[in-house]
Amino acid sequence: MPVTADALPETAAPGDPGPPPDLVVVGRYDELPGYAVQRPRGADSWLFTWTVGGRGTLRQGRAETGAGAGDLVVLAPGTPHRYGVQQGADHWEFWWAHCGARPAWTAWLGRHGRGDGLYVVTPDPTDGGPHARIEAAFRRMLADARWTGTGTPPDTAQPDDRVAVAVAHGTTARELALGALEEVVLLTAGAARVSRTGTGVDPRVQRAQELIAADPGAPHTVRSLAVEVSLSPTRFAHLFTQQVGRSPMRALREARLRHAARLLESTDLSVERVAAASGFASPFHFNRVFRDRYGTPPGAYRVGRLNG
Repeated sequence: MPVTADALPETAAPGDPGPPPDLVVVGRYDELPGYAVQRPRGADSWLFTWTVGGRGTLRQGRAETGAGAGDLVVLAPGTPHRYGVQQGADHWEFWWAHCGARPAWTAWLGRHGRGDGLYVVTPDPTDGGPHARIEAAFRRMLADARWTGTGTPPDTAQPDDRVAVAVAHGTTARELALGALEEVVLLTAGAARVSRTGTGVDPRVQRAQELIAADPGAPHTVRSLAVEVSLSPTRFAHLFTQQVGRSPMRALREARLRHAARLLESTDLSVERVAAASGFASPFHFNRVFRDRYGTPPGAYRVGRLNG
């Protein structure tokens, strides 16, 4: 039986495992003191929360964090968690989404991990950050999830005074909603405090990582990246490997595979064109390394994601 927003409670019931990972459910709550949700076995899907105002507290396994305006807190599935209005706060207003995570998202969130599948992306306090654009992305996600598939999708949605919840039905609505959420993850991770302060990573290594992430399909080499950061190839390769824990070319291959996975999920490009767009000169080599990384060939991966 299909799930509809009308069938969902206004606030999740304690012990509720949450929506299944194949659904995309989005909403906005403004909760008062006393609101709390506890899932002793965790959720079946990923939970994304972005705080608009007030304060919340989220616990995942043994890891815990507070959440204030602009904080993106993500809880991975399968680990006991609890969240609610922070003690002493007068309310907690936040956007949330339950869904399966695209492969690239875990890589973007990885450096923000706090353990036990808890990720906290905190905005840089020295600038305003992309707050308005993130808010707009969530409103668009809500509109896309509400779209029935007939007519033109609405540009955005205004949450009602009451609790706003929507469940995306159909492949198009689901992918549009996931695209909006992907924008949220990119915007928050790109403007996060950790990318600007106190990471312990040399700025030249960070710059090389940014170049790889911005265009993984480009013909990067150790020499070309070294030139971009004003180091000799030998010094650059040593410094990158020492600080990142893997060589520049290994990091590049991982970025290309993540990029390829996104293209397989979101486009109808042939496997050969996906390989070329992701920087792999040989489709045969691409098939082999993709299968090694994801456990299935690219074509089967696409079919599985579409049918999943």
